[in-house]
Amino acid sequence: MEITFHLEKFDGPLDLLLSLISKNKVSIMDIPIADILEQYLEYLEQMKSFDMHISSDFVAMAAHLTYIKSKMLLPKYDDEEEDPRESLVEALLEYQRIKLAGEKLAEMGEVGRDIFVKGPERLEKDKSKAFTGSVSMDSLLKAINSIVDRAERAMPPKLSKFSGIVGKEKASVNEKIGIISRLFIKNKTLSLTDLVLSAKSRSDIVAIFLAVLELAKVNKIEIEEENEDYTLKLSGDIAQLPQYKEDEDGIS
Repeated sequence: MEITFHLEKFDGPLDLLLSLISKNKVSIMDIPIADILEQYLEYLEQMKSFDMHISSDFVAMAAHLTYIKSKMLLPKYDDEEEDPRESLVEALLEYQRIKLAGEKLAEMGEVGRDIFVKGPERLEKDKSKAFTGSVSMDSLLKAINSIVDRAERAMPPKLSKFSGIVGKEKASVNEKIGIISRLFIKNKTLSLTDLVLSAKSRSDIVAIFLAVLELAKVNKIEIEEENEDYTLKLSGDIAQLPQYKEDEDGIS
């Protein structure tokens, strides 16, 4: 059985260096040139043993790494002397950024490869479908008014719509009882509908109902249904009606 070996392929010498740096778990900013150069040359030897073509870029990088190693072996006479690895570090960082961007673009391409977008169609004018009728001014006005009405319904109500609901004085139940008592002086019966129609606000309507219910509760008046209306009648002498004083309590 023949044994086959797989040798990882790299896009270039910088790609190979990044792989070696990652496998050795060292920082790009502090590359151990001697160890990385040894492993780099071992990889080139493996390429030769598999009869793989070695491009001039890999050979040039090997020479550059050897030069950096020799420079680092020389004694330093000045602490501010430039690090011979600096240009290599800059090239590796730039290549790393480009490689990451390429991988990101490849992922985006994978996501969008199965998405098909319908291209724009050129619309040709069809004269047979052109509008040739006439519209009267009245029809236009009705259409505009209809649009305005729909728009107003969609908008929040104006403050004027709340007139009579908020911002009014409180309606006193005791005051309404006094008004009903005075009305019985001149009338034997009262119409509940007429009392409600005399109200100036919703608060007045509520106060009138509560006043009628209160008088009926204490058996001072009777409520009878007559011709789809409710008639109020005294249960006894008018003098027996309670004399309520107006106070500040009321319905708002």
